[in-house]
Amino acid sequence: MATKHEQILQHIISLEIGHKISVRQIAKTLNVSEGTAYRAIKDAENQGLVSTIERVGTIRIERKKKENFERLTYAEVINIVDGQVLGGREGLHKTLNKFVIGAMQLDAMMRYTEAASLLIVGNRVKAHELALNEGAAVLITGGFDTSEEIKQLADEKQLPIMSTSYDTFTVAAMINRAIYDQLIKKEIVSVGDIFTPYDKSFYLYAKDPLHRWYELSEQSSHTRYPVMDEKERVTGMITSKDVLGKDRDILVEKVMTRNPIVVQGRTSLAYVAHMMVWEGIEVVPVVDPSQQLLGVVSRQDVLKALQQIQRQPQIGETIDDIVSRNIQALEEDSTVFLAQVTPQMTNQLGTLSNGVFTALMTEASSRLLRHYKKGDLVVENLTVYFIKPVQIDSKLTIKPKVLESGRMYAKIDIEVYFDKKMVGKGLLMAQLIDR
Repeated sequence: MATKHEQILQHIISLEIGHKISVRQIAKTLNVSEGTAYRAIKDAENQGLVSTIERVGTIRIERKKKENFERLTYAEVINIVDGQVLGGREGLHKTLNKFVIGAMQLDAMMRYTEAASLLIVGNRVKAHELALNEGAAVLITGGFDTSEEIKQLADEKQLPIMSTSYDTFTVAAMINRAIYDQLIKKEIVSVGDIFTPYDKSFYLYAKDPLHRWYELSEQSSHTRYPVMDEKERVTGMITSKDVLGKDRDILVEKVMTRNPIVVQGRTSLAYVAHMMVWEGIEVVPVVDPSQQLLGVVSRQDVLKALQQIQRQPQIGETIDDIVSRNIQALEEDSTVFLAQVTPQMTNQLGTLSNGVFTALMTEASSRLLRHYKKGDLVVENLTVYFIKPVQIDSKLTIKPKVLESGRMYAKIDIEVYFDKKMVGKGLLMAQLIDR
């Protein structure tokens, strides 16, 4: 018999697309508590069955497949920044590949402005004209207008020129968030993409005799198995440490570890990788919201997926992608790295942002460890001692140095130089994942 949680999910699935849902309504219709209804609705939202929209409520939506993807259009940008269209309305359906912040001289600005991009700039009419002629749309910040000639040019080119009352930095942050949502979220690998399903995994029942553990150990390469009750719910884990010196005829439930660490299908690959390193475990059960076993995910599954991700072409660019693309090892010394500061790596003041600075330090440290064949790192702590302002187009030299290293742990000192002067220094401590 289905649980109340499952009944609510089935009820939500049966509703028409666009149907409005509330906790109180679900609780009344299915005769459940409001707490149970709330948890089920949140689970439905995580599964992509419903969406909560500010000032509207929770709506039943069509579940989107991971591969179904639409790029950001100029019309969506208008909604994101609460803007208005000044000209080029017929081009609102077009998509943009990137956006450029116009916080620089015109000649430098135009080096980065290209067709199908969006220039975010203030009331600089000449910049508006140059961008439109390059095939880029324009978003004017600060609530400013533009000339009638520019509006006519936008109409001719069928490229939107838009205006918003927000400042440049806020607009960039808002659009970057939208690009993350649409370009990046689909690339995130979750446990549901890689786990070994229930019918192909190894497990025990609480009432099994202990000798079943030895049988499974001979069949598989693992020594850690989930333990289920009669309703297929995970109630424990059993490992080689639990069975050591125990009578083989006693029940599994007598020696298992109760309340084990479990994950759900929507748990991210990065979280599972970090947890496996941190807890020192090789297999984790994958369960549904009612704790029923769906399968298991192993350290080997995670490592294979991590290596596969590194070989995948990325459709959308995150800050990490930009950092990775702009950092290269010196030919004469592969433990020293060079990076050039691009406009996407800067803050509202036109200098290298603190977040990108730390990302550069982390990427250089990761590459250093791979050079020494130490494996991949999971950052535990990064302490930055000081950072000096670094301008656009600056070429940085990054020198990471391993201070301590073990099988599962590393401590790295990082120094960042510009023009032979130190502009940043940090200390990174990391857990290591063996390849």
